[in-house]
Amino acid sequence: MALSRRFLPPLSALMAFEAAARHESFTAAAKELNVSQAAISRRVQLLEDILGLTLFERIRQRVVLTPAGAAYARELQEALGRIGTATVNTMAARGGNATLNIATLPTFGTRWLIPRLPDFAAKHPQITINLPTRIESFDFAAEPLDAAISFGDPVWPGAVVDKLIEEDLVPVLSKKLLAGQRIKKPEDLFKIPLIQQSTRPSAWADWFALVGVACPPVPLGPRYGQFAMVVQAAVVGLGAAIVPRFLVEPELADGSLVAPFPELLHSKQAYCLFYPEARRNDPALRAFRDWLVGAVKAKVS
Repeated sequence: MALSRRFLPPLSALMAFEAAARHESFTAAAKELNVSQAAISRRVQLLEDILGLTLFERIRQRVVLTPAGAAYARELQEALGRIGTATVNTMAARGGNATLNIATLPTFGTRWLIPRLPDFAAKHPQITINLPTRIESFDFAAEPLDAAISFGDPVWPGAVVDKLIEEDLVPVLSKKLLAGQRIKKPEDLFKIPLIQQSTRPSAWADWFALVGVACPPVPLGPRYGQFAMVVQAAVVGLGAAIVPRFLVEPELADGSLVAPFPELLHSKQAYCLFYPEARRNDPALRAFRDWLVGAVKAKVS
């Protein structure tokens, strides 16, 4: 349904308010937009009259957002951001170029996807890939995302889902730490800190159960928010870590990490590519999807 024009304030008033809200200063907003301070004040006043709300409190020589003003500024900044992204993408589409915004988990993007993107760029030089990171849930209707790579339940209403990589967790530690502690059997791992990843709080207990060893019910070691941190902590010898094997193949290959035991803890969940049903036949997105699925199958390096 088309939005009534009476709910669309003048763009000049919106831009003046957004700049003033971001700087919390009419003077700084005026300098950014190359207009007078009085012009900023008039445009904000016009917007307040349209909304029937006070957006700023004028306190001595300062302006401070009201709660309503702060909430409006957040939504307006997101909306203007989407307009900017749409404009850049449309400009990039000239001459057959295209831009895709693919949300991804930070560690997956850094350690697995980006090292493989040169292959995609060589095959599809006309497509630019932007990689905003997402740890929490995403909303295709509210965010300027073309697709997302996430881990978990492969069910997302209104989205197409392609399973990419299943997760097999393996204990790893540095070669120096392994030699110094004489790790010969799984229970020997209790001699050293067992680094944890915050979204896999039961991983160590589940792995020890897999190999028939009772795990202490108390926290085993430091906890980090991303697998990239967990891996680096293991590399520098802060303890042993339990991580997806595919994320540490380079370290296992160069010897900076070793896997002392072969047993893998298989997860029922997987890394998946999600994209809106309505974008299924978009040429650029289809090219990225086909390349990504092929890279997973072929283990392109």
